[in-house]
Amino acid sequence: MSFHGQSVLPALRSMKQFDRFLKSDYAYGVLLDSHLGQLKGLVNEAKSKKKKLFIHVDLIQGLKHDEYATEFLCQEIKPDGLISTRSSVIAKAKQKKVYAIQRIFLLDTGALEKSLALIKKYEPDFIEVMPGIIPSLIDEIKEKTGIPIFAGGLIRSKEDVVNALNAGATAVTTSREDLWLPF
Repeated sequence: MSFHGQSVLPALRSMKQFDRFLKSDYAYGVLLDSHLGQLKGLVNEAKSKKKKLFIHVDLIQGLKHDEYATEFLCQEIKPDGLISTRSSVIAKAKQKKVYAIQRIFLLDTGALEKSLALIKKYEPDFIEVMPGIIPSLIDEIKEKTGIPIFAGGLIRSKEDVVNALNAGATAVTTSREDLWLPF
């Protein structure tokens, strides 16, 4: 299974990566480390090239990461999806009918259990599991939630990508351009 035919979602950390994404065959990408003043232009430029962006809300400089910021992003910037660790952002994104991607960090059993409880309550469209290099947990989270998984973080090799996909991830997010290949 893949996300709209993509098993890899390029994660864009720089303008150079953004430009490479625009020239790629990929339709969807993840915008990381952005600045509020750049967002509208970046999203508009992507749309002009028939590209769709997920914006990582928690990494936007110059914007508080709450439901009001989410409402602003949905109404003014109009991304295709929002990624956040914050449940209030996920709830508002779902209300505004953009893809809501809950990012969770697998730090320990307590963090996993707390994340699963929030996921059950807010029902995001996707879960981004960080780090994405733990196949058994990708499978467990997918099984417990029934929600498609994006695996991200510490993905360093083709083998990491393949292992995450084989464990049930719908797609892998990575800023490593050498892994922006079809799998």
